[in-house]
Amino acid sequence: MTHTRIRKFNTAKTYPEQSLDNDLCQAVVTHGGKTVWLRGQCPQSLDDFKNIESNDPVEQTHKVMQNIKQLIEEAGGTMEHLVKVVVYITDVRHREAVYRTMGEYIKGVHPVSTGLVVQALARPEWLVEIDGTAVIPE
Repeated sequence: MTHTRIRKFNTAKTYPEQSLDNDLCQAVVTHGGKTVWLRGQCPQSLDDFKNIESNDPVEQTHKVMQNIKQLIEEAGGTMEHLVKVVVYITDVRHREAVYRTMGEYIKGVHPVSTGLVVQALARPEWLVEIDGTAVIPE
């Protein structure tokens, strides 16, 4: 089973004023399989819930995406099964850094994506939170 990705695009063309290179699409159609709903992932360990020791949006995003990858793999899938992400950032000035870093993990995947700038996340030191949905073939 493969997901059908409708109207694939790369952010380098849709946001030429920003140095982004993310593979996204307008819609994803899935066929069968099991759906994995991921809780919003924050820059902390999945094992002990300790925050990483960094206030850098790039480092925080790496940890968030590593968590997403790990959870999808623990559910029996790969990043290719990721169909949707919702990105929450606390400062619009971090957008390029967060999306550039996220793009390293979704290259060639083309999930749908929604991005929001929010006043705050659950902990004041968190700069980014990303939730996702994956559909893994049966």
